Order: sequence, then structure tokens, then C-alpha cells
Amino acid sequence: MLDMLQEMARLLAEKAHLRRLGSLFSETVLLQVGEEEYYIHFDRGIVSSIRAGISRKTPWRFALKTDSAALDAFWQDIPEPGYHDIFGLVKMGRARIDGDILILVKNLRFFKEFMALGREVRNK
Repeated sequence: MLDMLQEMARLLAEKAHLRRLGSLFSETVLLQVGEEEYYIHFDRGIVSSIRAGISRKTPWRFALKTDSAALDAFWQDIPEPGYHDIFGLVKMGRARIDGDILILVKNLRFFKEFMALGREVRNK
């Protein structure tokens, strides 16, 4: 998973429209996949660091918590209905969003498109 996130970060740095969308986004996001935790720090729309491992000391603004099977389905080239969107995962009970929902909503398109970069990585 860490390799996948690092590749997504590399793709993000190459996409000018995404960097522009995230230009005001400088936060740490927790991505929890099963029991694994990944702290993704964005600095003005660029991933500046990704730290793996459980940490109760690392502050984050919002979290996307899901399981690996749901994330694999989300990252399919053409996902099944419900797996096409992070809120679809939530609605189906396959994911949960915690923390400051306002920050997520303010940067929703940027974060959703960042997460969708996994499709590009997975389906090369």
C-alpha cells in the first residue's frame, strides 16, 4: 500500500490541474486500510510525506477508513456502482469518514481525484 500511495503522490506532482485544485490544501489526512494507517501530509496540493504505522501522536484533519477489498474495488479501471466514489463506499458501509468534514468538503474534488489516481497506478 505504501508503494501505491507513493506512486499516487508522484502522479499528483505531474498533474497541473490537481496541483491547482489543491493549492490551498495543506493538511494531514489519515488513510486507514484495515488495521494499517497511513498519514499523508499535503503541502499546497503536493504530497510532502507519507508515514505508515499506527500513531496516536500524529494529528490529522480528517480520515478515510476502509478495508483493502473495498479500496481494491474502488481502484478498478471501471468500478462497480457504489465503489466509484469515496462517499459511495461510505453509503454502502464499506468506509467511514472521521474528523473535520468541513475541510474535506472544501477540498473534496482535490481529495477525490487524488484517491482516484490509484486507478491510474493499478491499471497501467
